[in-house]
Amino acid sequence: MAKKSFSYAELEAVAQEMRANPDMVFFYEYQRPVATLPTGEVLDLVREFGEVRTSGRGWPIDEQWITGAAIGAAAAGSKAIARLPSMAQIYALEYVYNQAGKLRSMTGGQASMPFVLWVDGASRRRGSAGQHTDVGAEALYVNLPGVKVVVPSNAYDAKGLLTAAIRDPDPVAYFDYPEVRGGEQPDVPDEAYEVPFGEAVVRQEGGDLTLVAWAPATVDVGRALPEIASAGISVEFIDPRSLKPLDVETLARSARKTRRLLVVEHGHYTGGFSSHVIAEVAQEVSNVKVRKIAFPDVPGPGAGSMMTWLRPDAPKIVDAAKQLMRA
Repeated sequence: MAKKSFSYAELEAVAQEMRANPDMVFFYEYQRPVATLPTGEVLDLVREFGEVRTSGRGWPIDEQWITGAAIGAAAAGSKAIARLPSMAQIYALEYVYNQAGKLRSMTGGQASMPFVLWVDGASRRRGSAGQHTDVGAEALYVNLPGVKVVVPSNAYDAKGLLTAAIRDPDPVAYFDYPEVRGGEQPDVPDEAYEVPFGEAVVRQEGGDLTLVAWAPATVDVGRALPEIASAGISVEFIDPRSLKPLDVETLARSARKTRRLLVVEHGHYTGGFSSHVIAEVAQEVSNVKVRKIAFPDVPGPGAGSMMTWLRPDAPKIVDAAKQLMRA
């Protein structure tokens, strides 16, 4: 077991599955799939598996082609990954919605679709145009029938969730975000392993308030927790990791204990997945006080001061927790 970056953990998962599945293919756009360990060891998918199995370099930037080719390979029986930048995932939506997610149903269960849509998420950071700062597209994909959705927040979960996604016989949308790529990462085993879908993890136990967040909002929550604790509030922090299927049982068990639920996301306020989390818990637990924080329904601004004002950051989370305790 070694210290590995988020990117290395992800590509290690892909490499291990490609070695085990000679027909597996990896389609990407302009980001060559390469990562390095602190020891200097380089993992380069193109160099190891060749340009036929890692199609991307030299091809035109065409997200529909990349997605369609990967889905076609999966329909023919090969495991396939299409890796797209965040602002380009919208081009894949029709293919995933009308083809990948529905193939098993439309063939009466005779066909599978071992396809992973890997979305390199955007970031709520300054200096980028609106189309480069959108976060929360996972809310689009959880609404697609037949599609699972996962969002890792650290390197250990990234490798395990991506391995599980590749091995799943049906389509999985895998989202990663730049905010969670840096900083101290947990140890990542060298061998292949899975993080099961539908199993949330309790990052911190507490008894006053249940706080639910997934990447990239987990970073802001991590910054907010010490100040919330200094205010005398005991927070139980839960990271779902898997949005679909969602571990409602773990969320409801916590809310039943605390009777207060705060959900934080970087996606837009209206129609964000946080609303679904609240609805699921409310159906299971009565008399729960709830609150959600999300990005307003506006495009991300280029000015840093405006982005800070809009972003659901640590101060806003602390304030929301205090208000919920007073409610």
